[in-house]
Amino acid sequence: MKVLINNMSNNLSRHTYWYVITGGPSSGKTTTVNLLKARGYKTTIEHARHYIDSQSINGKTVDEIRRNQKEFQLKILEMQIEQENAISPEDEIFLDRAIPDALAYYRFLNLPEDKKIMEALHNVNYKKVFIMDCLTLVTDYARTEDEAAQKKIQALISEVYESLSFPVIHVPVFPPKERVDFILKNISQ
Repeated sequence: MKVLINNMSNNLSRHTYWYVITGGPSSGKTTTVNLLKARGYKTTIEHARHYIDSQSINGKTVDEIRRNQKEFQLKILEMQIEQENAISPEDEIFLDRAIPDALAYYRFLNLPEDKKIMEALHNVNYKKVFIMDCLTLVTDYARTEDEAAQKKIQALISEVYESLSFPVIHVPVFPPKERVDFILKNISQ
């Protein structure tokens, strides 16, 4: 069941200073977040890679971790919810992905949009969302998508965030430092 989220009433009573850095696989999100951190801004980690790394330490292979996609996506969503619940709304922070990304991945994987994800979406509030245009796809142990999947995920992420009530800014492909400058210029506008 696909639920349209543009009619959802987001929890706008909880004003935040949170900026989302998102985009499809290999769009430079984590590089950008790391550069923002190096400039002294508060940032978060990307939970899918963190979850894979933590499960790998326990002896599981990436194939074993990803085999049950619903469970994998749910674990990432739970980590994201826990993280966002722990952040003060007054903190100016850059999130490496956010709760709505989960809905894009659920849709990409044709997973049912369950109650947990829809409830989580009702409670989100972001100052601005920066969607990074994709770079040339680079796969590694954790990123296994091909170019077709990259494009589809990118489109779904844009669709999900643009259906919400937050300002969305698309970040063109620039060298990493220029992307950070572009974002910082646009947080105050």
